[in-house]
Amino acid sequence: MFRRTFMGAAAALAFAMPLKAQAADIVDTAVAAGSFNTLVAAVQAAGLVDTLKGDGPFTVFAPTDEAFAALPEGTVETLLKPENKDQLVAILTYHVVPAKVMSGDIVGKRAKVLTVQGDRLSVNAKNGVKVNDAKVVQADIEASNGVIHVVDAVILPE
Repeated sequence: MFRRTFMGAAAALAFAMPLKAQAADIVDTAVAAGSFNTLVAAVQAAGLVDTLKGDGPFTVFAPTDEAFAALPEGTVETLLKPENKDQLVAILTYHVVPAKVMSGDIVGKRAKVLTVQGDRLSVNAKNGVKVNDAKVVQADIEASNGVIHVVDAVILPE
């Protein structure tokens, strides 16, 4: 009797609970955060939305709106122009590593990591985490196709 009641209660509870929502991809996670509006606009202008919604895995070092605002006046507007699409793509893909790298994977280490753009980023996780000259201010925002690490500066290819 107890077993039947327990099983019945467990089954009723299982059916009453909503299905677990699928984790959002990199782009949807950035949109939902609300602090990456400039980044999302740039990704759209560069035609990279489908790529970053793809299977991945990706690690994205995502500059906040404040990081973009710190660029010299007019820089973002200039980069968003159609004639500057190649330069915008190069800058954005320099923020993307074609692998899922969690902060725990690199703690205490230094590495040169290959980006989608083709150049390498210098990652120093010996005392906090720096990517080139940008500081990671929030790490390990997981998405269905990778991870986002929030950085306090736009990282420009050298």
